[in-house]
Amino acid sequence: MDAFFASVEERERPYLKGQPIAVGADPQGGKGRGVISTANYPARAYGIKSATPIRKAWELSEVARRKGLPPVVFISSGFRKYSETSKRIMAVVAKHLKATQKNLFEKEPPTLEQVSVDECYFDLSFAGSFEQAKKIAEKIKKDILAKERLSSSIGIGPNKLVAKIASDFQKPNGLTVVPPEQVLTFLEPMSIRKIPGVGPKAEEKLARLRVRTITDGRKLSEEKLREILGKWGSELYLKLRGEDDSVVVVEAPPAKSIGEQETLPEDSLSMKVLLPYVERQAKNLIGYMAKEGFKTFRTIVLSVRFADFETVSRSRTLQESTGSAETLRRHVTQMFFPFLDRQENPRKKKIRLVGVRIEKLQ
Repeated sequence: MDAFFASVEERERPYLKGQPIAVGADPQGGKGRGVISTANYPARAYGIKSATPIRKAWELSEVARRKGLPPVVFISSGFRKYSETSKRIMAVVAKHLKATQKNLFEKEPPTLEQVSVDECYFDLSFAGSFEQAKKIAEKIKKDILAKERLSSSIGIGPNKLVAKIASDFQKPNGLTVVPPEQVLTFLEPMSIRKIPGVGPKAEEKLARLRVRTITDGRKLSEEKLREILGKWGSELYLKLRGEDDSVVVVEAPPAKSIGEQETLPEDSLSMKVLLPYVERQAKNLIGYMAKEGFKTFRTIVLSVRFADFETVSRSRTLQESTGSAETLRRHVTQMFFPFLDRQENPRKKKIRLVGVRIEKLQ
């Protein structure tokens, strides 16, 4: 989906049509905390995108305003509304796949994998040709627009990797088809960051070797990529050549983890300030676990984001599963204390965000 959260908000508020919109934390006049969840395309023209710190987004909005451009409209997230819209969109996709397969005398159910609230993969190999696959995609886009008044972008390729990159190629409202014989040419001029999994740190390591595009990356041997990036280097070697053997999973397994995180009103290194956040999250997770129908957990994950946005996670797996709130509180606090001293925080950086997650639920 195109700028999904922001597009839903614009649909619900027609008077905002064409205005720059950012969904996320309250900017509080430039003093807010947190980040942007989604920005629509007019807001992106100001340099605001997903994960932009809210204070930075406010500053960019003010720069635009002083230039005589419309300021950004900041909206708090409405996740229930987005989730309900998402379910209807996925139902539209499934309906078209079922109808088309029936017409093609296929007996197998449609292969549809939802990977997030606004994104899914679906297998169109039954269509028999890329031309037929494109016709199906056009019908899906048209139906979503008619039923939900939202635009979408679809990429069609010989595998999930190419389809994913193609879906982002002509946003918004794009439809990009990349048949097998065009994969290498399609990928060649793109930034190395277009490969899913290449983040800022990997980009920085590769830039030291003057690798900035996919073409540059193909000049490196698999051994060199493994030397730079470890085991993932071998996977990247294949991705740079448009190769991907991951399958479309019909039904993702149920959630086996539950977590919560909070951005502090102010960066802090005070135990009196920080510890209540961690303890409250631990208590909340036990309640969430019960609501989801789980009785026990075994693994605890603690995440800490420092003032410079460096994020560190630590996990602990218990010898036996437990559902005890006190056990969770005790372990979480033990894991957290090293972040208050030089053991996990040698530069004594203030903390911006804390989060707790429990895994291996039963």
